[in-house]
Order: sequence, then structure tokens, then C-alpha cells
Amino acid sequence: MARKWWTLIAVCTATFMLLLDITIVNVALPAIQRALKASFSDLQWVVDAYALALATCVLTAGSLADLFGRKRLFLIGVTLFTIASTACGAANDPLFLIIARGVQGLGGAMMFATALALLSQEFHGKERGTAFGIWGATIGAAVAIGPLAGGVLTSGLSWRWIFLVNIPIGVVAVALSAKQLHESSDPEHSRLDPVGLVTLTGGLLCLILALIEGNQQGWTNVWILGLLVAAVVLLALFIASQTADRTTMIDLQLFKRPAFVGAQVTAFSISSSMFAMFLYLTLYLQDILGLSPLKTGLVFLPLSVISFFAAPIAGRLSTRFPIRILLGSGLALNAVALWSMSRVTTASHWTVLLPGFLVGGVGIGLVNAPLASTAVSTVQVERAGMASGINNTFRQLGIATGIAALGAIFASKVDASAFSAHASLAARASFVHGLHDILLIGATVAACGAVLATALVRPQDFVASGPRPS
Repeated sequence: MARKWWTLIAVCTATFMLLLDITIVNVALPAIQRALKASFSDLQWVVDAYALALATCVLTAGSLADLFGRKRLFLIGVTLFTIASTACGAANDPLFLIIARGVQGLGGAMMFATALALLSQEFHGKERGTAFGIWGATIGAAVAIGPLAGGVLTSGLSWRWIFLVNIPIGVVAVALSAKQLHESSDPEHSRLDPVGLVTLTGGLLCLILALIEGNQQGWTNVWILGLLVAAVVLLALFIASQTADRTTMIDLQLFKRPAFVGAQVTAFSISSSMFAMFLYLTLYLQDILGLSPLKTGLVFLPLSVISFFAAPIAGRLSTRFPIRILLGSGLALNAVALWSMSRVTTASHWTVLLPGFLVGGVGIGLVNAPLASTAVSTVQVERAGMASGINNTFRQLGIATGIAALGAIFASKVDASAFSAHASLAARASFVHGLHDILLIGATVAACGAVLATALVRPQDFVASGPRPS
């Protein structure tokens, strides 16, 4: 077999592993909560530590790969991810698990930032389209089977195996990559920006920490207010640093194109509404309805399967229909789905969520494929890598900030004893009331995203090589 196909196998194996960890964890969270005696904020951090590290480091990882070598950084990323997965599986307290998840996210950023570059250097012409299609299908498969795989491993073995399963996958990926990948670099176009990395990471960390801890500490607490002020200052410094006449992490000129802004709004909206909601829906299914992790994974399966099959259909539709209509419709369907789920009660059966999962699956599929092409097709080809990185950053930021912000609202309404196996009816009612409210908020976010995506993704902003945007 030619080396390029081995390269595709190695890259897809690593990509599958890192994206599986985004969705596989949710189903195991109640088991982690019981085993490690974790608080609600701990559970938020288990998800957010990974998403935040992935979001803030992916652009810098791409620059490091250009400077020091893509194969080298990819190998470091896979190795780091595998070691961190081992640490996650061995965790005996929440803080250790959260730190290990952050390291996982750092390794994931290195893999994600170099994946397309490694494929691009090996495949050309029609074969490149085939390779990217297989890579995209790998992403869809990882997202689709994540909840079910998490349920099977947690119910059949232990929650620890959702992390330990990465060890054999990681070993195979390292062996293949070391032998088959070809080294390449592009130091002339590297965009290392340590000031941007520090201010962005610090600002987002302060913001999310304040949102997660605000209810427990009190919103007028000096510590929380200090974190919010620090977040504003650091994020303002980040934006200011990106306007400097030097190499920066993000080219702010890209945001002058409304369609590019629309792509980021879409990415943030769907992640902060639908994807961020999976944590709270999982807690509802297991802590309130008493479903096992396996049954919870099966409940999520219709959404995963429908989104998997809807994505390629949306990709074909993007050549025949306006991109903004697909993005807007997809977000609107997510808004309808979340509104439909808000009918939950303490006496509801899991089927109350099914219509929302079905509609949401179609909505996710309609958004994902056109969004990926929109992000890179509204910029010149030499900026495609940065545009893709920015879009991936907004996706992960949506998850991280969505979980934190929705959690702040949710925690303010829920009795802490609702997470106990012996919760009173009043505590369970408070949980459902809080879930109802954040589902409606999520629906509002998705609806606003639909309006903005439809308005901003203008046909005239697409470059000639992009998809048909009419």
C-alpha cells in the first residue's frame, strides 16, 4: 500500500480518538460523579478542561507544526493524548481527572491542528477530495458512536475504560505515524504569538472559572468579581494584541467579511446551545429518570445516527441551495428541538426527548458540512488553514462557555441534593425546573444564531473556489 494511504489511516485513527473523547465522556459523568464524589462544578470542568485546552491551543499548535515539523508535533500530540488518557483512567479524585483532561485537550489540539496539513501534502487533485471525505466521515463516525460507546464501556466495565480504551488506539497511531508519515514544515509562514496565547487562554479561563464557581461563591464575592474583571481585561488585551504590526495568532482582517463572521456565529451558536446541553440531558436521564449509562447511550443514538447521515446530504445540497439557508435552517431546527425537549417533567418517560433528538439530528447534519466549507471558502486559499483553525476554536469555545453559562443558570435553580440517589421529590422538581429553563435559553441562542447566519453569510463574500453560495 502506498505511503499516502497509510498516512490517511494514521491521521484518521488519531482524529477518531480525539473526537471520540468529546462525546464519549458525557454518558459516563454520573458514574464519575459517584465514584469520585465529584461536585456539579467538577463535572462541568471534566468537559470544559478538554474543550478549553483544545480551543485555545489549536491555532498555536498549527504554528508550532509549521515551525518545527508537522509529523513531529503530530507524534507529540498522539503520545501526550495517550499518556493523559491513561492518567484519566487512573484518576482517584476530581482535580487529578480535570488536570489530565486539560492535558488531553492539549494533545488533541496538536493532532487536530496538523491533520489536514499532513493529508494535504500527500494527496492532490481528486484523491485529496477522497481523503478529506474519508477524514470527514471519520469525524462523523466518532461523534455518532461516542454516546453509545460510552454507555457500553461504563455499564459493561467501568467509567475508567472510556479513557483506557484510548491506549491501544494511541499505540497503533504512534506506530503508524512514526513509520509512515513524511516530515514537512513551513517556517516562513509560521505565526507564533505567545502574547495572544497567554491573554486568550487566561481570559477564557478566568471567565469560565467565574461562571462555574459564581453560584457557590456568590456573584458579589470579591474573588468572582476579580475573575470577571480579569477576564474582560485579558480578552481586551488579546484583541488589542491581534491588531499589532507583527505576527499574530488571528488575522482580524478576516472578520471584515460578514460571511466569515457568520460562520463563527454558527459554530458558536450550535455548540453553546445543542452540544453544551448534552451534559445536562445526560444528568436528567440518569439522575432523574434512573437510566443506566448503556440505556442513556441508546437514547442519544437516534440523534447521532441521523446527524451522521444528514451531513453528507447537506454537503450535496450546498451545491444547489444557498449556504445561508442551510446554516439558518439547521440552527432553526436545533432551536425547535431544544424547545421541544423543554416539556420534560419529573414524571416524563425518556421518549419526551425523542422528537427533539430526531429534529436536532437533522439540524446538526444540516449545519456541520456546509459550516466546514463556509469557514474556508470565504477567505483566500493561503488563509484557509487559519480560517479552519478559527472555526474549530469557536466550536470548542461554544461548548466550554455554553456549559459554564448554562450551568450557572441551572445551578441557581437546582437543589444540590437533586444529584443524590435518594433525592426528594422537591429536589427532583428543582432539577427539572432548571433543565426546562436552560433548554429554553438554548433554544433562544440557536434561534438568534439562525437569524444571524442567514443575514451574514452573503453570496458576495465567497471566493471563486468556494461552494456555490447563491
